Amino acid sequence: MKYKRIAVKIGSNVLARKDGALDVTRMSALVDQVADLHKQGIEIVLISSGAVASGRSEIKVEKKLDPVSARQLYSAVGQVKLINRYYELFREHGIICGQVLTTKENFGSRTHYLNQKHCMEVMLENRVIPIVNENDTISVTELMFTDNDELSGLIAAMMGMDALIILSNVDGIYNGNPEDPSAYVIREIENGKEDLASFIQTTRSSFGRGGMLTKCTIARKIADEGIAVLIANGKKDHILPDLLQHNSTAVHTLFKPARKPISSVKKWIAHSEGFAKGEVHINKGAAEALLGPKATSVLLVGVTQIKGDFEEGDIVRIFDETGLQLGVGCTGYDSETAIKLIGKRDIKPFIHYDYLYLD
Repeated sequence: MKYKRIAVKIGSNVLARKDGALDVTRMSALVDQVADLHKQGIEIVLISSGAVASGRSEIKVEKKLDPVSARQLYSAVGQVKLINRYYELFREHGIICGQVLTTKENFGSRTHYLNQKHCMEVMLENRVIPIVNENDTISVTELMFTDNDELSGLIAAMMGMDALIILSNVDGIYNGNPEDPSAYVIREIENGKEDLASFIQTTRSSFGRGGMLTKCTIARKIADEGIAVLIANGKKDHILPDLLQHNSTAVHTLFKPARKPISSVKKWIAHSEGFAKGEVHINKGAAEALLGPKATSVLLVGVTQIKGDFEEGDIVRIFDETGLQLGVGCTGYDSETAIKLIGKRDIKPFIHYDYLYLD
């Protein structure tokens, strides 16, 4: 398949040398590849790590900082250095890039979500390459993304990408420990069919916050939404054009996309679980209908309990009688009104199917 619009996530270990300094040579090589694809008409959004690592190598502190202060300081200094380097490298190709800093909260509000989507759409329409990173200066503790793998998945879903390419310092998902000579890269993973948790390494990268387990979890979710995900080694020469060749022989792992993509609204809901304001518990009959072959909404006649304080349009989690989470959805009522209507028939759905995402 020929991809017309792609998201490319560049990990910290791709852009950092062993001493933590920015690897300008590797960064320049990747910009050359992105520029070449851009000139071929492929729309590209870059999600780039490296700000904290870049700042850490730039500034020497006199006293030890707590983790939050260190992250804020290094990212504030490093982000300037990183985006300036990108700007100069792309300008050598006659290409303009622009910076987009975001936070996890921006994905919890539908208005903020659509605003940043519109920003990047305008950039792409005007041949500007968006370079996205988390705003580490204000994103701390619970406000942080798990890592930029999570952010790249959100961006890919939001922008309706054909593919998400995650560049790390390994060749892909191995069937065992990558250091074991007998281990090999799994070339293709069918949509939702293979359990990979038993042999994925859970260690995190040297300079980033993520690991291969996070990458795999994000990749599977994005593939379920109809977007191809490729995990490959960003330190290999010509990796991006090699990956995008038809019948590519470049070593990588491809998470094959679901054949039936979901709507943009459902994609937003799928990634909004962390912003849920409440819970709805449904009876056995409602759960069976919800999980059946026909598209079904969550009706108040099948609701047994509602927890939390929420407004109409907020995200809530959906549970069956055993406490198993079935999915998330966008409510058609506020909590106070919904509680009064529990068990009622012939009224509008509590969660319409169009605003429902099942796990």
